[in-house]
Parts: sequence; C-alpha cells; structure tokens
Amino acid sequence: MGMAVRCAAAARLGALVLALCAAALAGPARPCAAQALVLELPLACAMGPDCTVFQYFDQDPGLGRLDYACGTRTYDGHTGTDLRARDLAHMRAGVPVLAAAPGVVRAVRDHEPDVDARTLPPGALDGREAGNAVVLDHPGGWQTQYSHLREGSVAVAPGQAVRAGQALGLVGMSGAAAFPHLELIVRRDGAPVDPFTGAGPGREPGQCAPGPGALWSPQALAALAYRETDLLSAGFATAPPDKAALDAGPPPLGHLGPEAPALVFWARLAGVRTGDELACEVRVPGGRTLARKTQTLERDQNAYSVVIGGRLARGARWPAGEYRARLTLRRKAPGGGWREVLAVERSLASP
Repeated sequence: MGMAVRCAAAARLGALVLALCAAALAGPARPCAAQALVLELPLACAMGPDCTVFQYFDQDPGLGRLDYACGTRTYDGHTGTDLRARDLAHMRAGVPVLAAAPGVVRAVRDHEPDVDARTLPPGALDGREAGNAVVLDHPGGWQTQYSHLREGSVAVAPGQAVRAGQALGLVGMSGAAAFPHLELIVRRDGAPVDPFTGAGPGREPGQCAPGPGALWSPQALAALAYRETDLLSAGFATAPPDKAALDAGPPPLGHLGPEAPALVFWARLAGVRTGDELACEVRVPGGRTLARKTQTLERDQNAYSVVIGGRLARGARWPAGEYRARLTLRRKAPGGGWREVLAVERSLASP
C-alpha cells in the first residue's frame, strides 16, 4: 500500500480485523494446535516477469523496519506480504487471487472501488482499509486474509469450503492501496505471523533466511525467492511517460519509426537503497550513445522510476538497426567495494 496511507492502515489494523471478521476473533482463544499450515502461491501470476513480492512482513518489533532476509523491503508495523501486479493494465486484464490453503470462508467484502487511496480525504477508509477482501479459517487456529481485491471480483461466500488453488477473486487496488496488489495476512489465534518464518516479529540476530519454520510449500518458496531489488517493468516510448502513464502501464513500443520525435527508455524498480549507484544508457545502431545517466540515490525507496532518452534533430531520421538500453544498479558490499544487484537490458528495432 502507498506510503501516505500505510501508517494509518497499520495503526488501524485492530479495527480492521474487528470490522471484517469480528466473529473470528470473538470468544476465548483457541488452544495452540500442532497442525501446521502449508501455503501455496496465492496468485496465478508469473513471479518476476509479471508479479513480485513488493513488501514483506516487518520483523522489527520497535520503530524500525526489517524484513525476514535482514533487508528493508517493508515498512514499520507491516503485518502482511504484498504481492504486486506489474501495472494497472495488468490488473485490468485480470490476475486471479488463489486460496493459499484449504479452508472455510469466514467473511468477504466486495463493494469497494479501485482507487488510489492517496487521492482520498483523511478518514475516508476508516474501518475499510483492507478494501475488498476474503478471510479464510484453517484448522489449528490459522487464518489467512486476502486484501485489496478488485471490485466485484470476489467469487466465494461465507461458509463455503475452498480448496488450495481455488480462485477467490482478482488482484485490485481497493481500500488503503496505492498500486495494484494482493496483501496476504496470516494469523494464528488472532496474532499476525510472517509466512517466511512461521512466527511473529523479532528475529534472532543474523537469522536472515526463511528457515524450517516457513509456512510456504517448497514450490511456493522457490517462486517467492527473496530479491533485494526487483524490476517491476521497463520499455521504450517515443515521449517521456509521466507517473500516471507509468502507473497505468505504457503500451509496448514494437519498433521505432524513422521520424519518431524521440526515443525514451523507462524502467520501474522496487527496493532501491540510500547510496545505490544507478547507471543507464541508450545506444543507437552502430554503438553511439544517445543518452547516459548516472546518479547516487539519496534515500531508500520501495518504488523508483527512471526515464532517459533523446530527441531527433530537426530534419533527421532515426537510422535503421537495433537500439539498445542498459540499466545497472550497484550497491556497496559489506566487506567493501561494490556489487551489482540488478541489470536490465532492452532492445528495439527500427526498420
């Protein structure tokens, strides 16, 4: 969910749970059962090319932020796992949300609009931060919640038994959301649990891997393998896309016409850090550099966009051949020196 609304959503988590599934939390707590919960991938989506884990459960019990891999791809107080779709165009095409484990539907909501929560007045989402959502009960006191679903997409009803992999709805941007994603929240006896560790916040020092307590199946864990930094999307355009166009998903540019006004390469990254070194360049046929950009990033950002390109001189035509763009992101290594954490290459033909 977006930075402008995330803290409010985290602060109101208790109210949200009561509003969405009061019956699940009423009465005495169930005894801790030995039965484990095994989670499968909750999206019918190719992880990496089309969807990514954008933000993780916050393992820091204090005011800081720490994901299970000792990184910073989370925010203070986050109790879910955010799986992001590439852009709004991908969301509108339909990304199915699947039951991660067999269970019984506890509660649903399906009437909230898909809208950037940052555009709403304060308090507009009170009690409805999860947006359209499905809550499943599982044996042993376990519960999973699937939030921010697309309006009108919920495909199950309270009391219905579902199997693992059954469609619950579609990825959306309802509730306290600023981008299309599914937020998966796992609870045991009402307490939030990180599915990558099988426990609540507070990891042992130096414990920076899922470990034996992870709830994911081996196949799901492999698909959700941790990435320090990720590519959300990248491509070419003939004019610089603004933020709204990047959020929507610029249409792919199949080739460069000889009289196109400009050639622009754009990329959207997830999980950049303070001090990272970004280098990006675009080359025309023959290897000449059309545009080059290097910079040192000044702060951590969950989402970061790069736009670089050049214009066609008056009366000129783009030469035929292959146009290439390359982006690299380097990060300081713990022992000194630099290491490459992301490399992106794209090419475009001009007939």
